[in-house]
Amino acid sequence: MFGLFKTPKCVKLRSVDNEQKYGIATSMKELLKKGCKIFQLRPAGCHVCLYEDGTELTEDYFRNLPDNTQLILLTKEQAWSGCICDISLLLGSSNKQTTDHLIESAKSLLSDENAPKRRKILQELIHNLSDNAEAEDRECDKDWFKGIDSRFKTKSDYMKYNCASRVRGYLKEVKDYTGVSPKVQGEYQRIVATMVEQLKTVKYNGCYFDRREKDDSLCTQEGWFSCQSAFDAEKCPSFHSINPYGNRESRILFSTWNLDHRIEKKRAIIPTLAKAVENRNGREINWEYFYSLLFTLENLKLVHIACHEKTCHNLECDGSKVYTKGKRRRQ
Repeated sequence: MFGLFKTPKCVKLRSVDNEQKYGIATSMKELLKKGCKIFQLRPAGCHVCLYEDGTELTEDYFRNLPDNTQLILLTKEQAWSGCICDISLLLGSSNKQTTDHLIESAKSLLSDENAPKRRKILQELIHNLSDNAEAEDRECDKDWFKGIDSRFKTKSDYMKYNCASRVRGYLKEVKDYTGVSPKVQGEYQRIVATMVEQLKTVKYNGCYFDRREKDDSLCTQEGWFSCQSAFDAEKCPSFHSINPYGNRESRILFSTWNLDHRIEKKRAIIPTLAKAVENRNGREINWEYFYSLLFTLENLKLVHIACHEKTCHNLECDGSKVYTKGKRRRQ
């Protein structure tokens, strides 16, 4: 008789594959029975969890739920760790209709001007979902190439040039350094010329931004770059990422990311090189060591502008690597 007087509980039940929400039940048993019938699932092994955080429900827990609580019905094989699963399913979908639906839903929420954090998140979502990263040729994504010289026919070719240009800029700073004594200027420029020849053989390390490169590229094959964090940190706390291959706006924003020297170029590497040339006393300069610090990932980190520390890094070159360990040259 007691069961006849139980107050019905209004909940919102859905499944992993069905976003529609149902639910009026007086017990967990009744909810499971109704849910399996509606979503056409076999009852064996089915269970109900809180949609928000994945907590599995018991009969007692169910009785104490507030009305309109969102729940999810799972089969024996399925697991649920919260609403983040739903986001992952949507973002991981390659179905264009699903992606378009997600974009439209996000746009509709942007009209709520009282939620600035939500607006920022959704704007980023729309921006990244609306890309055309899979397109490579100029003809397939003309908007991406606006403002870019016509000699570049593919995105990868331009990105490779972009990286090489940054490296050339570093080289110019080394060449034009004014702190070298006139009496050793010739030797200093000889070492720089050796570095130039090495850079030419690797095409100024443009491969770091080229998604076609399998081994040396800093991005995925789809073109995604991740911030490698500040010079003194292991991981980026904000998980900054960008795909400059996706759309024109991302390509332009990527120019604000830094290829940052951990051991600083101006404060440490170049002055140490100049000093080493001046004090070499017949010893051979280990130009390969300085080359690796100036132009390679041995010392370079790709960093989002917000993670780029402009303060002094207080890192020095390794004094034991300044000169080679071979015999001294004759004067």
